[in-house]
Parts: sequence; C-alpha cells; structure tokens
Amino acid sequence: MTHAAPVSPVDRADLRQRVDKALTEFLAGQRTRLIQVDDALVEVAEAIEAFVLGGGKRLRPAFAYWGFRGAGGVDGDQVLTALASLEFVQASALIHDDLMDRSDTRRGDPAVHRRFAEQHRAAGWGGDPDGFGDAAAILLGDLCLVWSDELLHSAGLDLRAVARARPVFDEMRTEVTVGQYLDVLTQVTGDTSVERASKVARYKSAKYTVERPLLLGAALADAPPEVYTAYSAYGLPLGEAFQLRDDVLGVFGDPALTGKPAGDDLREGKRTYLVAAAVETTDDAGRELLLSQLGDPELDERGVARLRELITASGALARTEQRIVTLTDTALAALSAVDLDTEARQALVDLAIAATRRAE
Repeated sequence: MTHAAPVSPVDRADLRQRVDKALTEFLAGQRTRLIQVDDALVEVAEAIEAFVLGGGKRLRPAFAYWGFRGAGGVDGDQVLTALASLEFVQASALIHDDLMDRSDTRRGDPAVHRRFAEQHRAAGWGGDPDGFGDAAAILLGDLCLVWSDELLHSAGLDLRAVARARPVFDEMRTEVTVGQYLDVLTQVTGDTSVERASKVARYKSAKYTVERPLLLGAALADAPPEVYTAYSAYGLPLGEAFQLRDDVLGVFGDPALTGKPAGDDLREGKRTYLVAAAVETTDDAGRELLLSQLGDPELDERGVARLRELITASGALARTEQRIVTLTDTALAALSAVDLDTEARQALVDLAIAATRRAE
C-alpha cells in the first residue's frame, strides 16, 4: 500500500477554516433572520455563534470530507458547506448533554443553560433563573438541530446527492439521540457492566463522530458498496476509541486542555467503560467506595484524586488505554481492504491518530 505524505497542519487548518467560513456565513444570515422576528433574539444568535464558532476540532466534517474524497468526490465549497451541517448536530448534542449533566462549563466558558440563567439574574427578571436557563438550552439545542437540516439542504448540492445522503443523516441523528437516552437511563439504573458502557459509547458518540460522517461523505460521492463496508469497519472501532479517550480525559484530563473541571465525569456519575472496568476488577472495598461517590456533585478535588488512584490501581486505566490502541489498530487495518484515493487514505490515518491521542 502506497501512502502519500502525511496531510500537513496547513492542509488541516485550511479545511477547518473553510468549514468555519461556511458556518460563519450561515450564522450571519440566521442572525438577521432572528432579529427580524424580535430584537430580543440577538441573545439567541450570539449564544449559538459563540458555541458553534468558539471551539471544537471540526472532526466530523473532516471525516465526512475525506470520506467523500476517498470515494472519488471532487473538492468544492458546496460540499464543505453541506458537511458543516454536522457541527450543528454536534452543538445540539452538547448543549443538551451539558444541561442533562448540570455541567457548569463547556470549553472553558459557561454552558448554555448557565449563560442564560446568568442573563436572567443580571436583568433582574421574574421567576426562576435556572428554570429559564434550562428552557433556553432546550430550545437552542433544538434550533441547532433544525439548522443542521437547513444547512445541508441549502448548500447548493445536486438534489440527487442530497437524497442519497439523507438516510445516513437521519440515521445518525436518531442514533445520537437514543444513545443519549441510554446514557441517562444507565446512570439511573446503576448498570455498571462493560457491555452497557460500550453500547452507550457506540450510539451516543462513536457512530456519529466517525462512521456516520464517513458514510455521509460516501453517499454524497455515490460510492460503491465496498467503500461503505470499509468505512464502517474503520469508523466503528475508531469512534469507540475516540469516546474512550474522551472518557479518560473526563477523569484524568487537564482542565486547561479539556475546558471542563477535573473529574467532572465522576461528579456526573458517568457509567463509562473506564468506570465499568474499575468496578469489574477492583476489590469489594474499592467497589463500594467508587459506587458510593460516583455521581456526587459535591465531590471535591481530594475525592477525585482518591477515585483516580482507585481506578488506576484496579488496572482499569491501563485496560482502557490498551483498548484504545487495539481499536485504533483495527480501524487502520480496515483501510487497507479497499482502494481509496491515496491522499484521502493518509488523511484518514492522520485523523485516527489525532482523534485518539493523549492530551499532553
């Protein structure tokens, strides 16, 4: 198998800039549209602009773009604009996720529900500030999902291409929504099995982060069946590896890099693969300590440090790191099973590494 030179940082930056440009232009039009309804909606426009344009790696559009190119698709601004719609699916999921988890921050800034609660307090409005913030976050998350549809359909692509992509787009949004429900359900039922944690990770994050964007690109390029098969064989394990890395960062990550307080996943009671592995392998005393403190919103730094030590000593951290390596290797091996554009193949290798690497 012949590889092209690795995709340079300049090339990746250019792709991201093009996605950002498409998002900026679309959001400018939406701002005008909202203000024509009522001047009060400028707060809604500003909040979504800050959330969508204020951070994120643009991984989903990147996977979709290189999936499109790998299947023979020709580069163009219209396809980048269509694929930028994935960022609104991501924004919707994160806004709602932060609300359900009662998270205070996202990427170092106040979560959307906290932002609007503070707006309520600052203005001295009547009623419950937190209730207002919650309602605003639900509606803004819904609006982002509506806009994902609108951007996909208004990008200017051939209608036949959009029709091919539509079932993938719909399936992706269904999967991430039911995956989020399974996550919430798992927290309240207390299911700590590795099997349940893996299923939640697959549907809540893994499929819509890698596999579905790849298949969306393949659909737009009218790819043959073998490309779809290879993309799923690459995308599913890689998406799970990506989520496992995110789970590790949720417990062991540096807040300066993650934009979230240290140990936030422990306070939120996330039943991740990492936690499930620790429950499975630690002793009775360790299991009792972990389960008694998991989901405690008042867990302090000392408590977080104690649970980190327990998870590490149980072997769960090493087991999770090894699973990330195994899944990533499986994903990369799948790329050799299909004939792809050489540049796109190397880009997908680079993206796999970027999506699963440790945060230094």
